[in-house]
Amino acid sequence: MYIQYVGFNGRAGSRAYDFHVIEAAREPRNFTVEIHSEAFGPSQLRFQDGPDICFARLKKGLQEETREVRAEGHLNINKHDVQAYLETHRPIKSLGKRRRESLEAEPNGMRVRSSLSG
Repeated sequence: MYIQYVGFNGRAGSRAYDFHVIEAAREPRNFTVEIHSEAFGPSQLRFQDGPDICFARLKKGLQEETREVRAEGHLNINKHDVQAYLETHRPIKSLGKRRRESLEAEPNGMRVRSSLSG
């Protein structure tokens, strides 16, 4: 299987990353993976993370395919995907104080007190 990153398009409130997938036994397919704009920021994803996190999401979707269920042509990056990406690509101990505090926030937006935040 060959996955080619084609580019991205800025949309109102999101960025859409386009990919072309070539497999020997199937027709070539096009996919779009979308990230909402709020996923980007000082304590979140950097714009240069976009293609990588979208590639990983597409790859996961393709690996989960069965004969009965094929990956959708349009996939989305959710908060869980962003959190998992940040945890594996930027461990908390190597981040600055603000970044650590931001990542320590619970999913409902409440901050968790940490010995690092004095």
